[in-house]
Formats: sequence, structure tokens, C-alpha cells
Amino acid sequence: MSFSIAGKTAIVTGAANGVGLAIGRHFVEQGANVMFCDMDEATLEHELGAEDTDDGPIRLFAGDLRKKLTITNLLSATVDAFERIDIVVNASRQVLTSDPLNPNDDAVAELLEQNMLTALRLSQAAARRMIKQAEDQEEGQAGAIVNLSSIAARITHPELLAYSVSNAAAEQMTRSLAVALAPHRIRVNAVAFGSVISASLKAALKENDEFRNEIVKHTPLRRIASPSEVCDAVQYLASEGSSFVTGQIVIVDGGRSLLDPVGLSVH
Repeated sequence: MSFSIAGKTAIVTGAANGVGLAIGRHFVEQGANVMFCDMDEATLEHELGAEDTDDGPIRLFAGDLRKKLTITNLLSATVDAFERIDIVVNASRQVLTSDPLNPNDDAVAELLEQNMLTALRLSQAAARRMIKQAEDQEEGQAGAIVNLSSIAARITHPELLAYSVSNAAAEQMTRSLAVALAPHRIRVNAVAFGSVISASLKAALKENDEFRNEIVKHTPLRRIASPSEVCDAVQYLASEGSSFVTGQIVIVDGGRSLLDPVGLSVH
């Protein structure tokens, strides 16, 4: 079975920087059409503006996906540009510290909205489009949805209550949607990762070399992941090479969650 996504159309959220940007660029390199979506229009333009052309594989969409109208407009823009939607990668994620003893701390509600509810609403809307596209298609997948999560969903840190809860919710949402959409031949999976070399992590490691040593010490493979290693996992779940895989959380952390049940901050 092929792991190719060439010719497919994907929406990638959180695509202005970090892992989301890396996934979008990886998909383009693999021959897919990609709608790069983020609320940070300036960074989208800075990273990809020159590549956004009417006849190319890249389009940009800036908007706040917490607003339902924005999701409607995103789907319309994608269909207008590429005529269909085959893959959704929910890579928009926010990290906030929270005080577990403060009842006035709104971080849990805020991160549930950002890290789970926006992904749920976009997935639901995109799934309806995928089902419509596949009305005359008797076999093969009608679509694939890949959510990004974190090993914080299963390990704990005192200041990451909200982040852990939101990722755990996103993973349960993944499993629930997988069951609901299976009869429509739409697969839903997630990739949960730990530390990945990104601009923000590079800056943190530059300021504190001991932090790098702590991450490596708690990772059996004794290194930090590159963005491409997350991209490869996402591509696998988006392709028909994983045609009998749904409702699964693929952990890409070098074994870190096996050794770090409590303590080290997740980046």
C-alpha cells in the first residue's frame, strides 16, 4: 500500500510556524496541495507569501478558528482553490501554564477551546465535505483527519494542568470521531509528541544547556526529535498506507513517556 499523498488536498492548521509549518511544507514536497491556515497572518505571509500563487500547490488562510464562520470560510476557500478536501491536520496548539489551586484560573477552558474544540468543529465540517465528495466512490478512504497531541496527555506536571487536560480531551475526541466516521470511510488518528527541535525550543536550549541534558536523559533514544520525524508519522496516518488504522494515538517521543511519568516540562 502506498504512503503517497501526491495529488491530495490538505488543510493544515497552526501552519505559520513550528510543527504545523513543517507538516505543511512536507506535504507540499510530497506532491499535495496545502491550505496553510493560522490566525497569525503576518507570520504566514512572512513564511509562505511568495509561494501563494493561483496556480501553485500552496494557499494561505488567516483567521481565528474559534469562530464558526471562520471554519466555513476556510472550507470554502480550500474548495475554491483545489476543488476538494482529502486531509485535515489539526496542528493548531497552544501551551499555557496554569495554577491547579486557583479556581479563577481560566486556562483549562481556554485550552479546551483552542486545542480540542476548534479541531472538533473543523473535523466535523470537513467530514461533511468528504462524505459528499465520496457519494459515488464505493471503496477506498473518503478522507483522513490527523490531530496533533502531546505526551502531556499521559504524563503530569504541576503547571501544565490545562495543557494536559486539553490534550487528553483531544485524544478522546480522536477516538470518538474515529468510531463515528468509520462507516463513511473517514479515518481519524492522532500523533502525540514530546520535545521537537523548533525555533522556540532552540532558543530555550541556547539559554539553558542543562535543559537539553535533562530532556535527553529522560529520553531512551537519547536525542530530541526533528520536525521531519513528526511529519513522517502524520503522512503515514494521512495516506492509504494506514488504511486499516483509525482511532489510534501514535506516540513519537523516543520513549520519553515510558521513563518520565512525572516532572519534566513538556515542550
